Amino acid sequence: MARVRLRLFASARDAAGRADDELEASTLAEALAAARAAYGPAFSEVLDHARVWVNGDEPPDGESAVLADGDEVAVVPPVSGGAR
Repeated sequence: MARVRLRLFASARDAAGRADDELEASTLAEALAAARAAYGPAFSEVLDHARVWVNGDEPPDGESAVLADGDEVAVVPPVSGGAR
């Protein structure tokens, strides 16, 4: 298992009650499952509509992407708004 940093932005951060965390997971799917279990249904709902990046990029293998020690997983929900 790899030790990875989880970074949460906007509504993902609000739903989890924190901006970052550390997880142990072998794949992106395992990391996201651990986050869902830790942060509950409100976080899971946000995650269902968020983009997930590993080390700044969308992983080409999706949730089956293999993680390594020190990787950063970022959860970036859609953002709307702006000035008129």
